[in-house]
Amino acid sequence: MDHLLSLIIFFPLFAGVLGFIVSKDSIKAYGISIATVEFLLSLALWFNYNPNGNNFQFVEYFPLISTYGINYHIGIDGISLFLIILSTFMTMISLIALNIQKDIKNLVVTILVLEMTMVGVFSALDVIVFYLFWELSLVPMLYIIGAWGGKLRIYAAVKFFLYTFAGSLIMLIGILYLANYFHSVTGIWTFSITDWQLLVIPVHLQILLFIAFFIGFAIKVPMFPFHTWLPYAHGQAPTIGSIILAAVLLKMGTYGFVRFSLPLFPDASVYFTPFIATLAIIMIIYTAMVAFAQKDMKQVIAYSSISHMGVIVLGTFALNAEGITGSVFFMLSHGVVSGALFMLVGVIYDRRHTKLMSEFGGLASVMPKYATIFGIILMSSVGLPLTMGFVGEFLSLVGFYKVSPVMTALGGTGIILGAIYMLNLFRESFFGKSKSEENSKLKDLNSKELMALVPLVLVVIWLGVYPKPILTPIDTSVKKMLHLMQLKAQTTDAKERLLVVKKDKEAK
Repeated sequence: MDHLLSLIIFFPLFAGVLGFIVSKDSIKAYGISIATVEFLLSLALWFNYNPNGNNFQFVEYFPLISTYGINYHIGIDGISLFLIILSTFMTMISLIALNIQKDIKNLVVTILVLEMTMVGVFSALDVIVFYLFWELSLVPMLYIIGAWGGKLRIYAAVKFFLYTFAGSLIMLIGILYLANYFHSVTGIWTFSITDWQLLVIPVHLQILLFIAFFIGFAIKVPMFPFHTWLPYAHGQAPTIGSIILAAVLLKMGTYGFVRFSLPLFPDASVYFTPFIATLAIIMIIYTAMVAFAQKDMKQVIAYSSISHMGVIVLGTFALNAEGITGSVFFMLSHGVVSGALFMLVGVIYDRRHTKLMSEFGGLASVMPKYATIFGIILMSSVGLPLTMGFVGEFLSLVGFYKVSPVMTALGGTGIILGAIYMLNLFRESFFGKSKSEENSKLKDLNSKELMALVPLVLVVIWLGVYPKPILTPIDTSVKKMLHLMQLKAQTTDAKERLLVVKKDKEAK
């Protein structure tokens, strides 16, 4: 188990490179096999993880550029563990559901490379290594949208890249400044998050650095008003691109808040909570209303995704165990549910080559299996109790209720609005009179589609009924992080900048 985490990170990359020599007829089966092995390896990570451990586990470390303290430093805790499993699980499911024949070999290889970057982001404990994986993830998604997307795919791909890349550059400035500050105080060059967390930073500097990191993470989420790239990306991306984008890539932003912004800048996190909560509530309400106005099924789900990400942000900045634990769990549930919804839209698009609700109607009688699975996933999306969507949403709002009951009530309206636009979508598409003769000829889900969708349904129900196996490790790691934040917040003073790190030049 010494190098299990490295194996999980780089196995898809090496397998992807070998995929170029696999025949076109066999490449999809090859991709599914590789993704399945990767998923099983991530489950081995879970089975060997100590849920009561307080420190990072499966840690690996060796120097890369010793002069400047850049090292290959990776490890996981309860927060990152399940995001890695989410990445491997959704990659496997999306490849099973893959229904593209155009240049399929390059697509499968690209998906495997993208999987490597996603797992790397959630595993990195060195901030430069994190940043490299973060930036590398843009390239495969840019290619997926630009090469296999719709009519406006180039515009959507370029907008996606420019928005996220610009935010990343601002974050990089913050990273380099913080490393230089750490060196000025301790005499040590390091980019390790475990070292940086020991440094107590003056409040005025926390605020500036928080803003630099916030811009990079907020664009990725995407938070209002940086959200405009997402509907274009989803609208033009192929189904597999939308699944992975919604299920995993958006979670990198909220993960960044939890892993970096909160523990490194605790006082700034408290300072900016009212502002960020306001943006989150705007996200929840505004994008929910925009979702209701959409006529395209995929756009409804795209704006719905932004609205739900607002609840995750709200829970994160509750700055208590309930809120942050709920937000991390909601990242997982939103990943499964939004990925499933985009997959379901892809199923009907493959049959009718349209996503307009006005073209459907009466699908429940023609495609009963499809309607049943769509209904279950939809209920999880609106937060029905005993589904996975309810647990994270409930805990996130409970956590923020302790901060502001009024703002929580405003954020909670997203649940009502979500029920309105999702049930409207279901009514327009699945009930009433069929609006086209072609609908009567549609075939229900085939075995391949059932193989991809049924596991998602089982996960949605299982973790809605019994979420404890996942909540416990997450909660343990969250409480450790909150304890660290409290220690740093109690000692924040310009004259006392360190907790544990020695060699304080100013003290000398």
